[in-house]
Amino acid sequence: MNAKPPPRSPSSPLNPLSTLPSSSSSASNPFPLAHWASPPTLITTPSSNHIRSSRVQVAAGQAKPIDIFLASASASTEPARSQDQTLLLLLRQRKTEDAWVAYNESPHLPSSTCLSRLVSQLSYQNTSTGLTRAQSIITRLRQERQLHRLDANSLGLLASAAAKAGHTRYATSLIKSMLRSGYLPHVKSWSAVVSRLANSGDDGPVEALKLFRSVTRRVRQFSDADLVADSKPDTGAFNAVLNACANLGDTKMFLQLFDELPEYNAEPDVLSYNVMIKLCARVGRKDLLVFVLERILEKKIPLCMTTLHSLVAAYVGFDDLETAERIVQAMREGRRDLCKILRETSVENPNRNGQHVFEKLLPNCVTASDSEPPLLSKLYAPNTRMYTTLMKGYMKVGRIMDTVRMIEAMRHEDDTASHPDHVTYTTLVSAFVNSGSMDRARQVLAEMTRIGVPANRITYNILLKGYCKQLQIDQAKELLKDMAEEAGIEPDVVSYNILVDGCILVDDSAGALVFFNEMRAKGIAPTKISYTTLMKAFALSGQPKLAHKVFDEMLNDPRVKVDIIAWNMLVEGYCRLGMIEEAKKLIERMKEDGFHPNVATYGSLANGIALARKPGDALLLWNEVKERLKVKEGDNPDPSSLSPSPPQLKPDEGLLDTLADICVRAAFFKKALEIVACMEENGIPPNKTKYTRIYVEMHSRMFTSKHASQARQDRRRERKRAAEAFKFWLGLPNSYYGSEWRLEAIDGNQGFSD
Repeated sequence: MNAKPPPRSPSSPLNPLSTLPSSSSSASNPFPLAHWASPPTLITTPSSNHIRSSRVQVAAGQAKPIDIFLASASASTEPARSQDQTLLLLLRQRKTEDAWVAYNESPHLPSSTCLSRLVSQLSYQNTSTGLTRAQSIITRLRQERQLHRLDANSLGLLASAAAKAGHTRYATSLIKSMLRSGYLPHVKSWSAVVSRLANSGDDGPVEALKLFRSVTRRVRQFSDADLVADSKPDTGAFNAVLNACANLGDTKMFLQLFDELPEYNAEPDVLSYNVMIKLCARVGRKDLLVFVLERILEKKIPLCMTTLHSLVAAYVGFDDLETAERIVQAMREGRRDLCKILRETSVENPNRNGQHVFEKLLPNCVTASDSEPPLLSKLYAPNTRMYTTLMKGYMKVGRIMDTVRMIEAMRHEDDTASHPDHVTYTTLVSAFVNSGSMDRARQVLAEMTRIGVPANRITYNILLKGYCKQLQIDQAKELLKDMAEEAGIEPDVVSYNILVDGCILVDDSAGALVFFNEMRAKGIAPTKISYTTLMKAFALSGQPKLAHKVFDEMLNDPRVKVDIIAWNMLVEGYCRLGMIEEAKKLIERMKEDGFHPNVATYGSLANGIALARKPGDALLLWNEVKERLKVKEGDNPDPSSLSPSPPQLKPDEGLLDTLADICVRAAFFKKALEIVACMEENGIPPNKTKYTRIYVEMHSRMFTSKHASQARQDRRRERKRAAEAFKFWLGLPNSYYGSEWRLEAIDGNQGFSD
């Protein structure tokens, strides 16, 4: 029988009605980032009186055995106490490395105070080694069911360090675990995780919103605001979650959260409005950018260069380089009337997306016509970052010479804050790479070395990508060697992902696997892109089973979350060989895991069906596609089901053309007409020339036998009607219209037979 853990006393680190105990207080932990707090109604603990009375009863009945037991226990715990004191002394002296050695050499599990301080100091190092060591302590405690020994400060610091190191999923799981256990992490800790989630791909912004709501929901359960003062969201936390809304383009949620700021005595700052600029750009409201700037000035919030840079970046994102240039030029001329300039360039925007929301966020946009545009409080000169952003706009539209001229002008600026830096030169390298001028790109790299502006890993990765796109894999390998040996820059996961993708372009799946294994041998953790790119290498080379092995490894990697792209790549691998039964099983498994097939999934399956020559499966696929086309956003066909309904499908030309091709070849003319009608409804022009050729080559003699029985003629009447309708759509002679070159009139069944 498993022994039950002893009851915790009210003074232990898990007392829900107090802050951290004195053994884990700021006196012993200089990095307080969290505290323990929980409403009395949620968690109850045994009364100390009850515990004391139980001990008295046991002691009265067995005095001598207990005395002997206590004496032996005291003797056995003496070495452990001495080791804890040594470990604690090392930690107080900030000798973290020695403390880690002492922890590993100790045969006993240290005390709660020692463990908490050790995890805190390892996390505070902000190094990969320190983070790995702290995580190993968490793993050990979890395995020994002793995780309750750690206080909230140590867990909060570890979550912050993990988030900063890019281990977002691990950091998120830590914060969620703390909330489930009754901890309320410090706002600096949980907001750091929200910030990382907001800027991560996939469902990161959605998870950021969920985590924010989990914390604030818990905070609201306390009537005593002082008890949770350190966990309440501040302006920084709100900015992080507002950024998630901006990345999602969710204007309604943005307004809802913006309105919650006063509830926590928080005020929007300039960063809040910078995020609002991003929101306007994301939802296509270029006309509102000037009003964000005016709102900042009206509220007398100190302006920063980041705001002006965000405006330039937004206009560049809209491909409005003229307005971006006007902003930069006005700043060069020392003008303060930027708002007036932007109003003059603003035109009526037919896009009214989120108008009701923006009227509340920016009330000044409603009354703008009645007021003069405000002036900047002081002069701002454009800096390197702003010039570089404008250069990226030139690069985006292919204005390479303007990019070169811009960097030359920056070199001659009097203000050193406007001189080109490594980001500027990297932008120029990217411009030449995109234009295919690899030699000129390498010249820029050499120039950077000559003038003492060191290239970074991003610069080299751009060059690697350029060589791979031009199928110059040998040059890419040579650059990888120079990168490590001459520049002293070790390649990262992005570097290897580029090289794996380059091997795919030259049909070298073996080379792709070599780079993948080399990356892991160097201790570089694969990302989702790493796995899917290697899967692509095997799928395109006709090795779906190897792709499946990579997929299974991806499933077992806790650092990576499988997405729809990985599923689709695996389906594509089997469909390329016509192995549609395996592909269909994968799609069913994919649905069970909560992933709905998208147009790429169906497109791969349609191609596989065409290759396998199984038109019956094409009809089943078309029926499923039709059902998905009928779905409206937010509909759930099964209200009792907890699983969300599949999203509405937006068909593309590849999927519908393949299905129509299969149906025409198989003489399923009624279904073919349904598919081409769907193509026309979605603005996709059907390829009538191709379908006409297929019909003439394969079905021109259909229904021409003169010896078919009457019963057989009756059975095929519906098929014949569909064939005539399809010929009518193609513009071929048919029973609906006569033709001058048709020798006989079409009357009923005459002249039609299999």
